[in-house]
Amino acid sequence: MAAAATEGPLAGIRVLEVANWLAAPAGCALLADAGADVIKIETPGGEPYRAYRGTAGELPFNPFFELDNRGKRGITLNLDRPAAREVIYRLVGESDIFVSNLLPKRRERYGLTYEDLKAYRPDLIFVSVTGYGSSGPDRDRAGYDYAAFWARSGIMNLLGEPGSPPPPQRPGMGDHTTALAVAGAVSMALFHRERTGKGQQIDVSLNNTGLWVLGIDVQTALSTGGENARISRRAVPNPIWNSYETGDGRWIQLVMLVADLYWPRFCRAIERPDLEHDPRFSSMAIRTENREELIALLDEIFARRTLHEWAARLDAEGCIWAPAQTMAEVIDHPQTRARGAFAEIDHPTHGRIQLVDTPVKFSDTRVNARGPAPELGQHTEEVLLEAGYTWDEITALRTDGVL
Repeated sequence: MAAAATEGPLAGIRVLEVANWLAAPAGCALLADAGADVIKIETPGGEPYRAYRGTAGELPFNPFFELDNRGKRGITLNLDRPAAREVIYRLVGESDIFVSNLLPKRRERYGLTYEDLKAYRPDLIFVSVTGYGSSGPDRDRAGYDYAAFWARSGIMNLLGEPGSPPPPQRPGMGDHTTALAVAGAVSMALFHRERTGKGQQIDVSLNNTGLWVLGIDVQTALSTGGENARISRRAVPNPIWNSYETGDGRWIQLVMLVADLYWPRFCRAIERPDLEHDPRFSSMAIRTENREELIALLDEIFARRTLHEWAARLDAEGCIWAPAQTMAEVIDHPQTRARGAFAEIDHPTHGRIQLVDTPVKFSDTRVNARGPAPELGQHTEEVLLEAGYTWDEITALRTDGVL
């Protein structure tokens, strides 16, 4: 494999980000990982995500903000001041991509619609990232991923045991999934512009991402007209595509979709070769018919040994399975480390820190976390000077409360 270049595939591309919280900034973080110059615009008080601590406890810095804003430059603008609009227009004239998660009505209020901005950069790629999209009756409805991605897409309603409360999603699941869509869409639009010279507007929504993630279920409903229902783990059609609890309270996930092929191996792994030709379980069709009886039997069998013991037996027979890992196991697993799943960066106040790195690996270009998130307004003067502002003009903007 060739040595990775120091410049990424998006070197020379400038991105202007007017967004907060997660999906849009996380998408821009991926663009920064690929070498783009991402300029993050925040209000003078800073965006709310800076103050979020969630599960971070008493850490002296916000690791989540670092994760989703690494490698960017940061400036502050008070969008409620008309002069801020002129600053953005000047920056747009020197940018390739504009990314925002402002709702359509707020974009219109601030003069930041695609029609407004492309007057200053005709080939601009304009990316809108919202809960429900820029058209339709819910275009101006606020929606975090818990609402637009998790609940409204149908994911929430289909998870959990029948009759039990649906589970909550984990923080940022829909946002980080949507961030991948943002990065992919921008790359395609850049390729289109390279061939045609034309920019365009891209409309990304958390809700549509949720529909794609749940695509198999959504497609089933589209094709059959029926309503999908939750399936209990005690009644799944294929008992060796199911989860089981081990004797030490751990869970494993069996994933043997081609059930008849793996059935003999599985019977050997659980040291019950007699089950292979048991008339109750001798084929996939018969196992489906007697699934509740078989699952109850497998529950008893798996409860007799620890996860470690089952791991050796299942691997010895080539079964397809995985443990439900703890975060410590995930982070320390040799495969995770071998894949370079984490990047180490130098933080200006907290030393060497680790961040979850870009999920895609390239052989010949550098795509990875490149540096810390910007301090609030850290690069305001630097960016404005690059845009042609004088020190006197910058001072006047500060005096007028624009910066």
